[in-house]
Amino acid sequence: MNWKALIAAVYVSFISMILLLVGMSAGQKIDLVTDHYYEEELKFQGKIDKAARASALAEPLSWTVTESDLQIHYPATVADSAISGLIRMYCPSDDRNDRQFAIEAKDHGQSVALSQIPAGRYKIQVDWKGNNETFWNEGVVVIAH
Repeated sequence: MNWKALIAAVYVSFISMILLLVGMSAGQKIDLVTDHYYEEELKFQGKIDKAARASALAEPLSWTVTESDLQIHYPATVADSAISGLIRMYCPSDDRNDRQFAIEAKDHGQSVALSQIPAGRYKIQVDWKGNNETFWNEGVVVIAH
């Protein structure tokens, strides 16, 4: 084999590899946390203030995953009728699995059936209001069926 053919083969294989990588990257699905990313970024200081108030609570909001549901426990110092807000379940690997639930507190708790949530790893974000104060809690939840 002569040098001209070897150099041509190296160039052709390099160009083929680059075209393959460009094709693969063009087909990659990219999910943002939210479609309104920049508007959410402008509200970030408010989220920091809500998180600080939530961490200052004597009894913090908590959650547990059981075999059949996701149980969210609200502080006993807040009346059930005063609790309102939204629970967001963000799935980083697939935005089609994202879920959103309104807060409906009963006996300082709420249950969400796991049948409503596909299996996967979620970032749970609880944006809630109680006793005329707003709070923000977030963490990671793994749902396995």
